[in-house]
Amino acid sequence: MLKINLLPVREARRKADVRQQLMQLVFGLLITLGAIAVVHSRISDQISQAQTHVAQMETDITKFKPQLDQVASFKKRKAELLRKIDVIDSLDRARSGPVRVLAEISDRTPDRLWLTSMETKGNTVLLQGLSLDNELVAVFLRGLNDSPFFGEVDLGGTKLGNNKSGLKLVKFNINAQLQDQGPPKGKKKAKKAGHAKG
Repeated sequence: MLKINLLPVREARRKADVRQQLMQLVFGLLITLGAIAVVHSRISDQISQAQTHVAQMETDITKFKPQLDQVASFKKRKAELLRKIDVIDSLDRARSGPVRVLAEISDRTPDRLWLTSMETKGNTVLLQGLSLDNELVAVFLRGLNDSPFFGEVDLGGTKLGNNKSGLKLVKFNINAQLQDQGPPKGKKKAKKAGHAKG
């Protein structure tokens, strides 16, 4: 009977399997290293582009800094000018407001009705006066109610009394709220109102 020694074949097969596994391992390592190299290259490119972009932005910031400072200065000056204009408008209203209110009261006051006292407390105007009768006081109240300068016109009360000459007169007091009218009207409108009155 023949005896065949299969040990060298098995040994050769085992070595071939080990060699194949080593080749697969080396091939896998090469693919992994290649992938790492590609990713590293992309990340390096992105970092380089980002650094270039940052450098460009810093250059632009340095380049445009004088203009930005100038814009900030213009904004500050504009805010100051607007504040000054508001102050001027408020002073103009404060200067012309009482004159306009007095002119309005004068226009709305009927004949045979006299104001003896006018007092302001904040936006409230307190009026006291004398009249020949209650009807004239009612006409005056309606006139003040129709005026754009006054709101919440309220009759505080009336009282019949005698003056020094013995004439019977109605004493009255009125409370009203001043309404903000903004800047004064132009001169043309004032002249027209003057002609209409005359």
